[in-house]
Amino acid sequence: MTAPTPAVRSRLATLDGTELPAYLYDLTALGEHAAAVRAALPERVELYYAAKANPEPEVLAALGPYVDGYEVSSGGELAHVAKAVPGRALAFSGPGKTPAELAAALELGVERFHVESLHELRVLAALAARTTTDPGAAVPGVLLRFNLPLAAASLEGSSLAMGGRPTPFGLDPAEADEAVRLLTDGTCPRLRLLGVHAHLASGLDAPEQLAVAGSVVTWAVDLAARHGVLLAEVNIGGGMSVDYAAPETRFDWTSYGAGLARLADAHPGLTLRIEPGRALTAYCGWYATEVLDVKHSHGEEFAVVRGGTHHMRTPATKGHDQPCTVIPVPEWTHPWPRPAAAGQLVTLTGQLCTPKDLLSRDVPAPGLRAGDRVAFGLAGAYAWNISHHDFLMHPRPGFHFVTSGENDPARTAPARP
Repeated sequence: MTAPTPAVRSRLATLDGTELPAYLYDLTALGEHAAAVRAALPERVELYYAAKANPEPEVLAALGPYVDGYEVSSGGELAHVAKAVPGRALAFSGPGKTPAELAAALELGVERFHVESLHELRVLAALAARTTTDPGAAVPGVLLRFNLPLAAASLEGSSLAMGGRPTPFGLDPAEADEAVRLLTDGTCPRLRLLGVHAHLASGLDAPEQLAVAGSVVTWAVDLAARHGVLLAEVNIGGGMSVDYAAPETRFDWTSYGAGLARLADAHPGLTLRIEPGRALTAYCGWYATEVLDVKHSHGEEFAVVRGGTHHMRTPATKGHDQPCTVIPVPEWTHPWPRPAAAGQLVTLTGQLCTPKDLLSRDVPAPGLRAGDRVAFGLAGAYAWNISHHDFLMHPRPGFHFVTSGENDPARTAPARP
């Protein structure tokens, strides 16, 4: 669904034009979607949320009843998520972790580290030995992240390849034996080997995800057998597809869950973990704005809206058209005329001084006029938090969190600094 939910549409109707652009998140819709995802997964598959997709505290809290933990990828995310959802399980991942970040994670009691290199493993081991002096204290667990050489066919639907070819992510498989030895021969006494982590691509559909998952688990089990150790966990990452060109299409969580159940049954005692981000939150958010002007240029029509890709970078980064809904506004309080589109198709642009500030091209919007509103859907992930906020120093958007429950009123978040 890309059209605003009734709760979002109702909240948007209360906002004055000067209060736009604004992000509006439907927390009820988010909870319902997360509940359906959790119900589709077998019991032995843990669900962690990749906080990088949308770290808004309200979003993190709304996901709380349905996730087993949160994946963070920086010291900043670590501190933010630990404060927003205190006491929840965290997994610390990402390349280039600094010693200060690793030490902070150890101090916070993080129990899972996704280690990306032999150097990082040695740094973590030294810090763990220095930080955890109580012999009875819990020993942090390590999942070794590998850049596995899966067949190209497994990743052919990927929109963003993170592995299977030369990348800065994860350990090279040639280092696998040394990494396991370091964790099992007493070299790293304050760390324990939990398992293997592999996030190799994003934008995969359910059959592609299952093919990758099967390959990762097989490789991990073979590695463990070679060293005579038991792995407790295999993290097969996230990257479930969200189709911006066909937003009504959803990732098939039911068939994916059934496939993971078969994979888990084939490996008793092994816990599987997934880390979706975008596929959990994208559908709950809208970036709503107002048309400032409608212009004719060389046979095409453009609508300039408040805001732009400095607030929502996703369409410019991925080169797609952000799905949107036009909301006509009949009232007009200004003394000047309302320019209007004469044709059927309008390209929606922002206020930036660059031709790359395109939000959506050739939108069917006959009669679109200045003062009308546009709500861009699938804006609940990788939108505000990845955008270049300060370019041209335009005002920042508002943030509104709505629900459909009678006893849970809509909330407006404080202005962003």
